[in-house]
Amino acid sequence: MIRSMTGYGRAEKIIDGREITVELRAVNNRYLDLNVKLPRVYGFAEDAVKSLVKANVNRGKLDMFITVNVTEDTSVKIALNKPVLEGYLAALKSIASDYGVRDDISVTALSRMPDVFVIEKQEEDEQKLTDDILSVVKEALAKFNAMREKEGAAMEADLRSRAKTVLSLVEKVEARSPVTLAEYRARLTEKMQEVLGATNIDEGRILQEAAVYADKIAVDEETVRLRSHLNQLDQMLTAGGPIGRKLDFLLQEFNRESNTIGSKGNDLEQARTVVDLKAELEKIREQTQNIE
Repeated sequence: MIRSMTGYGRAEKIIDGREITVELRAVNNRYLDLNVKLPRVYGFAEDAVKSLVKANVNRGKLDMFITVNVTEDTSVKIALNKPVLEGYLAALKSIASDYGVRDDISVTALSRMPDVFVIEKQEEDEQKLTDDILSVVKEALAKFNAMREKEGAAMEADLRSRAKTVLSLVEKVEARSPVTLAEYRARLTEKMQEVLGATNIDEGRILQEAAVYADKIAVDEETVRLRSHLNQLDQMLTAGGPIGRKLDFLLQEFNRESNTIGSKGNDLEQARTVVDLKAELEKIREQTQNIE
């Protein structure tokens, strides 16, 4: 199945107290131009994210936005600073005994003393966080690719339809060639009769001139190659995958053959057919610019 280069995907999930959101969008580009934006504190996951995207996307300008909001922070722990607390407690008891004041020491009073509590932040498991982010990226990529494949299916149907039109025009060129030669031979005979009058006309000379003209306007090789290119197009569409750049090259070959046909002969009807052929090939070329 072929894919369009344009698409959009979004996924979000809450994992271990973190709300992870991934959003990505892509437009046409000759190569893969990947831009990943995520919070600086999670920069360690960027390379893994890019590797995953590159394994799923071949062409296009892709922007990915990753946000991580902490909804439940379990990495912070408040611990009691016992040496400091014991120092405060001993000093307060000393004041009470040495100066005869009432001992009204309470937990609340002690908790208000500076440095009684220590805030400890547990070291985060970067590999675990990376895996969590990648799991959401995979969901977003699945939606992104589903959209691209749906659009790709429509593009494939359009390309196959246009390929049939091109084939009918090629057949029209093939059918017109012998008619053009016969018309040329008739005009040549008429012209010679007009010039020579009643004099006997050398049929061999007419055949010789007709043969030279036939060789000049022959498009057999071009139409054979056009048919071959159409077969290649069909095979590429059937095989699917990232065929956009191959199609670009194939369209160059299509245009080369159509230009050669257009340069041969001066038949008006043939010229009109070639114009229609070129117009259809241009529509195919525009469509292939959207294919991955």
